[in-house]
Amino acid sequence: MPDWFSNNEKNPSENPTSADPAEPSRSGDNHLALAKESLTQLLNDERVPESVRNGLQADYQVIRQMLDKLEHGQLHIAVFGRVSVGKSSVLNALIGREVFSVSLLHGETKQADMEAWKEVDAGGVYLIDTPGINEIDGEAREALAHDVAERADMLLFVVDSDLTDVELKALKTVAEAKRPIILVVNKSDQYSEAEIMQLRGIIRDRVSGLIAPENIVFSAASPGKQIIIREDEFGNEHESTRQRPVDIINLRSRLWDIIEAEGKTLSALNASLFAGQLSEQVGERMLAVRQEVGARVINLYCMAKGVAVALNPVPIADLVAAVAIDVSMIVHLSRIYGLPMSKSEAGELIKNIAAQMVVLYGSFWAVNLLSSTLKITTVGLSTILTGVTQGAIAWYSTLIIGRAAERYLAKGKSWGDSGPKLAVAEILDSLDRDSIMKEAKEEIMTFIKKGKA
Repeated sequence: MPDWFSNNEKNPSENPTSADPAEPSRSGDNHLALAKESLTQLLNDERVPESVRNGLQADYQVIRQMLDKLEHGQLHIAVFGRVSVGKSSVLNALIGREVFSVSLLHGETKQADMEAWKEVDAGGVYLIDTPGINEIDGEAREALAHDVAERADMLLFVVDSDLTDVELKALKTVAEAKRPIILVVNKSDQYSEAEIMQLRGIIRDRVSGLIAPENIVFSAASPGKQIIIREDEFGNEHESTRQRPVDIINLRSRLWDIIEAEGKTLSALNASLFAGQLSEQVGERMLAVRQEVGARVINLYCMAKGVAVALNPVPIADLVAAVAIDVSMIVHLSRIYGLPMSKSEAGELIKNIAAQMVVLYGSFWAVNLLSSTLKITTVGLSTILTGVTQGAIAWYSTLIIGRAAERYLAKGKSWGDSGPKLAVAEILDSLDRDSIMKEAKEEIMTFIKKGKA
């Protein structure tokens, strides 16, 4: 693992009052190890379906890049700001040569550019330039900047005066990435000492809660020329110019302090945050896939139960067949959600759901028993119509049981804080009983007619 700091001017051992420099290093190593383990587990999780993995292919590629970044001990620092505030100049001043494009033309930086900061051990810290946040096609460029912000370990937000509304809004947005931010007030050579003091106070108030006061630094990355007027011995004035020196000492010192104290931890934190975000995405995608498959499974069991109940002339056999079909459906769903259940567990779950259905919709389920009785006291067409009606009711009940079971399984075999009654009530409220019953009758009748043809 490369050293996070190798500049001789900042040797912790020269300060006898400083804490043991090995302590943050060991802590950083532990954070890196945990981050790498988290990313590796996410990358190699065999439970993720291929369809989900394909849909998140770009994100999985980022994981591989992050793992490589952690292996090589890299720290990425991205810069943001409006066009012409001197973002690229700040980075060039840090690096010590013209690496990033500097132009008076708007939109010179078209995409994120990256360069190693040689003052820190090679393979360590990389500086990343991004497009201006207020340009043409701003939405696309801002999206790119935010994407880099989520991948970077630290952010430099460059301004050249008090923050505009656009800048403040952008600062709040990138702050959501939960990365350390240094606010760089560039072009300080254009202000007097009194003006700098006043501007510092104004900016500190504006960014309170977003930027720590010690992370507000002034710089002059590309200072203008200074006009010098000299008077000779005869009283004649002579005008000349000289180049003001670059002044980024405060920025460099603040970066060094953060990198030295927290470099490894920042890199690990960034990786862990991304792993957590991607893990949530994977979970959401997997849930969506399971719900899609589950919906098809529930529909098949609704049809099976509806037809079985419609054709079975014996009332008690209706109930037995209905329970058996519902049990099989829940066992099937539990396997889809990766939480296998036994038939007895499925039966207990059905009792729980059915109890809530009776409490919430008791009179409706009484019709089910009445229509079952009517089937053995009527003949001919009326028997078929009564059977189809009862089959549609059975279809509807299985739909509710399936939806409720899915919710229970999606929360890891738990009803969560809401409990089963509220869960079943929400499902009942979300369904249009009349339209479902009508559709169920049509499908059952179609199936019966095909069987007789």
